[in-house]
Amino acid sequence: MPDANELKTRIEDAFPGAEVAVEDLTGGGDHFRAEIVSEKFEGLPLIEQHQLVYGVFGAEVGGPIHALSIKTSTPGG
Repeated sequence: MPDANELKTRIEDAFPGAEVAVEDLTGGGDHFRAEIVSEKFEGLPLIEQHQLVYGVFGAEVGGPIHALSIKTSTPGG
C-alpha cells in the first residue's frame, strides 16, 4: 500500500521542479489528495493536466490507490 510520501516522490520525479503536496485523506493509505504546481501544465486544459498526473500511477488508481483527488495549476496561475 503506497503512502503519501511515496506518491509525492513519484509525482516530483515525473514533474521536476514542481511544488507537490500529497495528503492521505483517511489514514488508510488508499484515498489521497494531490496538489501540483508545475510549468508542464502551461497551456494545457485541466483534463490533460490531470491525465498527466494519473499517468504517473497507471493501473494503481482504482486499485491500491482507490481514490486520487487532483488539483493542478501553473506557477503564478
